[in-house]
Amino acid sequence: MNRIEERFAALKEQGVKGLVVYIGAGDPNLGATERLALGFDQAGVDILELGIPFSDPLADGIVNQLAAQRGLDAGTTPGGVFDCVRRIRKTSEIPIVLYVYYNLLHQRGLTAFIDEASAAGVDGLLVLDLPPEEADAYQAAMNEAKLLPIYLIAPTTPEERIHYIASQAKGFVYYVSREGVTGMQRQISETIGPMTELIRKHTDLPIAIGFGISDAAQAKRVAQYGEACVVGSAVVNRIADLGDSPQLVDEVAGFARDLNEALKAS
Repeated sequence: MNRIEERFAALKEQGVKGLVVYIGAGDPNLGATERLALGFDQAGVDILELGIPFSDPLADGIVNQLAAQRGLDAGTTPGGVFDCVRRIRKTSEIPIVLYVYYNLLHQRGLTAFIDEASAAGVDGLLVLDLPPEEADAYQAAMNEAKLLPIYLIAPTTPEERIHYIASQAKGFVYYVSREGVTGMQRQISETIGPMTELIRKHTDLPIAIGFGISDAAQAKRVAQYGEACVVGSAVVNRIADLGDSPQLVDEVAGFARDLNEALKAS
């Protein structure tokens, strides 16, 4: 089994919820990304999403847009991210998903990108702007490389399309709990319960719920509806405040530990 599948199987056996953390790769630099990944692993984070910086991150709010820009300013490239994952893999088996826009796969070559990601130790890809209806070549390359294609379902996704997306996804389904872009929110959406019930009619895959979860209390509330919570902007915002300071890993991993403890107790 893929590391992602193994992790969700272990969570199910233990009867606890998972924590997925998103950060921008190369923010503030790839050395910090590597240290953060290892810190998250020790903090109990179940899956790490690494965003490969892109010049036009249309699905992202201002916090993650700025993280992408800092990554680009630091000279981060897909190849550099693959090298970073290789270094992480020397000491950690934390499942890793790359959060990426299709232009980067197209520019590098679809099969080449996927094969390099697999060889580096990546477990799955979440391609933000690739509709599953147009993903035949992508799906074939992912299957060949034994990587898991992660897909998004939104509150506005009609049931017929939920069925199709769920049939193409592997590993887990990422439920975007709000319309719009990534970003911290003061309240969680009231539609999470009904939408996750609808998704479960069409798949047995775990559901990870993200977009807008800002603190441990919100994560714990959301956890009752899915198998995992995704926290991104709240983590990225702390990285932005700390930069490459000596306290970066301790403070950001400490925040992740608080989130994880709240989830595991829910």
